[in-house]
Amino acid sequence: MIVRNLTRNTTLADQAAVADTSAKRRTGLLKHERLAPGEGLWIVPCEGVHTFGMKFAIDVVFISKRRTVVKLRPNMVPRRIAFALRASSVLELPVGVIESSGTRVGDQLELIKDQ
Repeated sequence: MIVRNLTRNTTLADQAAVADTSAKRRTGLLKHERLAPGEGLWIVPCEGVHTFGMKFAIDVVFISKRRTVVKLRPNMVPRRIAFALRASSVLELPVGVIESSGTRVGDQLELIKDQ
């Protein structure tokens, strides 16, 4: 999946996986050693995430049903919890993507599923 920030005309991920089942959402990134540039994980539905058991920090983007950014959590280190009640999904990214893409609360995202 490709995730684009339409407001900033930037790409957040061009190889994002989708966690849209209970099993995939539970596992998340726990089995990963790291996220490579361009990778990400879109978790849907989701209002909150944790990094307990993870070995690396991530950037977290909370997204509304209308694909608007409602909250950002850059550089979320292991053993933390974050949530946004207005979110319907969450995008987990390598650290630095929020900053390098210029993503801000209120930005409009586009999620393009692989065909």
